[in-house]
Amino acid sequence: MDSFFSIALLSFLILLISIFLLLKKSKILAAPLPPGPRGLPILGFLPYIQKNLHFQFDKLAHKYGPIYKLWLGSKLCVVISSPSLMKEIVREHDVIFANHDFTVAGMIATSGGIDIVQSDYGPYWRKMRKLFVREMLSNNNLDASYTLRRDEVRRAIKNVYDCKIGMAINIGELIFLTEINVVLSLIWGGTVDESNRDRTGVEFKEKVSKLIELLDKPNVSDFFPVLEKFDFQGIMKELMNGVLPGIEETLDFVINKRKKMMLSGQVEEEEEEEKSDGARKKDFLQILLELKDEDGQPMTHTQIRVFLMDIVVGGTETTATTVEWVMAELLNNPDVMKRVQQELLDVVGKNNIVEESHISKLQCLDAAVKETFRLHPPLPFLIPRRPSESCIVGGYTVPKGSRVLMNVWSGYRDPQIWENPSEFKPERFLKEGSTWDYAGSNFQYLPFGSGRRICPGLPLAEKMVMYMLATFLHSFDWKLQEGEKLDMSEKFGIVMKKNKPLFAIPYQRLPDSNMYQ
Repeated sequence: MDSFFSIALLSFLILLISIFLLLKKSKILAAPLPPGPRGLPILGFLPYIQKNLHFQFDKLAHKYGPIYKLWLGSKLCVVISSPSLMKEIVREHDVIFANHDFTVAGMIATSGGIDIVQSDYGPYWRKMRKLFVREMLSNNNLDASYTLRRDEVRRAIKNVYDCKIGMAINIGELIFLTEINVVLSLIWGGTVDESNRDRTGVEFKEKVSKLIELLDKPNVSDFFPVLEKFDFQGIMKELMNGVLPGIEETLDFVINKRKKMMLSGQVEEEEEEEKSDGARKKDFLQILLELKDEDGQPMTHTQIRVFLMDIVVGGTETTATTVEWVMAELLNNPDVMKRVQQELLDVVGKNNIVEESHISKLQCLDAAVKETFRLHPPLPFLIPRRPSESCIVGGYTVPKGSRVLMNVWSGYRDPQIWENPSEFKPERFLKEGSTWDYAGSNFQYLPFGSGRRICPGLPLAEKMVMYMLATFLHSFDWKLQEGEKLDMSEKFGIVMKKNKPLFAIPYQRLPDSNMYQ
């Protein structure tokens, strides 16, 4: 009798679960797709896409609402522009939207998507992210690599002081070169000897710049996957035959050289010497080669290479673009520039150089950076998401496999959320009780994303943006060329840059010339 009741109870529970799943499925099927503009057969809305897509998508949001759809070729895109709906995606449905919607070029560049950015959410991704965030970018390891960052920034300061005082400098180029030198030093600081360092760095910078250019290029294969094998634009061919082999050759050389150094005991000897000097320089390559997962397995050569690729691409373009925008806004707002530089004098002093330990005390500069992220988010749509199953967002069905764009640029211009949203007002981030940070908990402000796929490089990016800005602003006074009016217009891309590069003239600011050496 007991077994009969047990079987009956189990059958009843299975029936209830089945009914629930059917109702849930029927509810999704019953919810309509979001509204949106009509397109052409086959091509969809592609022929109507404009150059500055963030402006166009903002206008469409005003017409169709905070969630709308459009077909780009055979790809269905759903655009979200309200904080409440973004919260549904990255908080309530975070697991469903935990996959990034990869591009053909991105998959090729990351050896089939085995890196942190492209790989799908699951056990592999969780393991890789844990290694990257908890081990590689831990506070201890970032502290251990600080001297590598500081040395490269000081080299850039010396170069400007020795060669470029009183001359107009392309700020974006200066910051990009400084940042990529920092990143390369972080990657292989203890591997490439000084005599080959600059030559290797220059060659690598050219290849990385070309890679970023190809990744940013619209690819018809992303809109019509059936055409991927034909590669009409030659993007895949150029990546596989021209750009990637050169980058991989350099990374393979450095990885193999470091492995030999570790096997021979040379790395341990250098660490002992550095410890005796009171400074330990530990680069990321050494950390990756020493890492082991929960099963005690080391990372493969290919995994290490794509990890380094993530750091190079993700850690240069967005950081350099953000710093250029901050400099442009400060030059365009002299009163804010004056407050920021006075704060630097108060915190650092005229006879000292900036150290990362000063950063937490630079509240005015921090507010200027946060306001720049709001006005000029480097990723205006963040990284596109791809739902693993159909679900309802804002009362509409978002189909499995569609491309979901979170239009944070539009949200940052919402006058119901931000007072005078088009104005540069850093003081809005200095109000008492302010909760504006980069953690992704305030859905009105998500410069680094939110949820499981929040930017894994956040700890390093935040340090580098603040440290470089503080150092360049403390070391020099910056002026526009006489009679020049700043162009603050934007050029849309994967990373949203200034439409016209920023040129500014540096002048000595510190009284002691030894501060520049």
